[in-house]
Amino acid sequence: MTTSVPVGITPKSLRAMEPDKLVVQTMPTSGPLVDRYGRVHNDLRISVTDRCNLRCVYCMPEEGMTFMERDELLRFDEILRFAAVAKGLGVDAVRLTGGEPLVRKGLVSLVQGLSDLGFEDISLTTNGTELARHAGKLAAAGLRRVNISCDSLIPGRFAAIRRRATLDVVLNAMDAAEQAGLLPLKINVVLLRGQNDDEILSFAQFARETGRTVRFIEFMPLDAQGDWDRAQLVPGREVHDVISARWELEPIERSASPAPAERFRFVDGAGEIGLISSVTEPFCGTCNRLRLTSDGAIRNCLFSDSETTVRDLLRSGGSDDAIAHSLRSAVWGKFPGHGINEPGFLSPQRSMSMIGG
Repeated sequence: MTTSVPVGITPKSLRAMEPDKLVVQTMPTSGPLVDRYGRVHNDLRISVTDRCNLRCVYCMPEEGMTFMERDELLRFDEILRFAAVAKGLGVDAVRLTGGEPLVRKGLVSLVQGLSDLGFEDISLTTNGTELARHAGKLAAAGLRRVNISCDSLIPGRFAAIRRRATLDVVLNAMDAAEQAGLLPLKINVVLLRGQNDDEILSFAQFARETGRTVRFIEFMPLDAQGDWDRAQLVPGREVHDVISARWELEPIERSASPAPAERFRFVDGAGEIGLISSVTEPFCGTCNRLRLTSDGAIRNCLFSDSETTVRDLLRSGGSDDAIAHSLRSAVWGKFPGHGINEPGFLSPQRSMSMIGG
């Protein structure tokens, strides 16, 4: 879906303009977090660490990653202060990400703090390796939902893609999440041509048998090693066609929902799947998300290198009004789309693990 652009201004010219001048001229100082195209931002993704205990082939090289020093990361009290300001501006959903968020010690206390602030929609994206032992405590603290990554149902292949994990641990994590009431449970599958795209029907069957929503995600240019290749991408339409040739699917009405996944249910009632086609069918026109990196930078798009840093503001006695202004400025400077399919697109300097998904 695309978003209209003001007359005389193109996405390319917007990228060449100075965001600060746009902000000074026209940025609203009250009301919700809205950008220049009318998109209201109420979904905050908070990365708590850039570290991960895995080295998935589509995310990190097996060796040689350099991670942030501890004092570069926002403390939990700083994250909670930022979240409180964001809530006052209309943000009502928070998702904790990384890296792998559960390698950050004390995450349960952060969830409790967010819950105490009044957030009811608190979720987590995880690789599942540490979830089983924390699921009950996280749910008790206020976590509502989890997304668990799982890129193969074949043990050997799973290990090859993840490099440092076993399938049974992640399957056990799914069971633990359900037992803790972290529902609905969503399973994220990044498809790679020639590596796991022959498991599309297996994952569809998994969704049918377990009632878990399997979401097929297109391979995006966010890997730390810079090896993204469009030839490895499996389009969402292809996934739909493969599954619908075996089991009839029907779309679940989106009703202009800003959710990234296009949802389909099995006509016979045996569950649903989701397609996140970020590259081939961008959903930028309804995007409502902004991100806080683990070192305190606000990002309005996964694929933009534009950042508004608030860590120093938080640590130097900056006011809540100043933090709110930074949030408004970051959102107001958002471009109409991510530009992946535009000539001259360059992958972001920061990879997914450094930004937070």
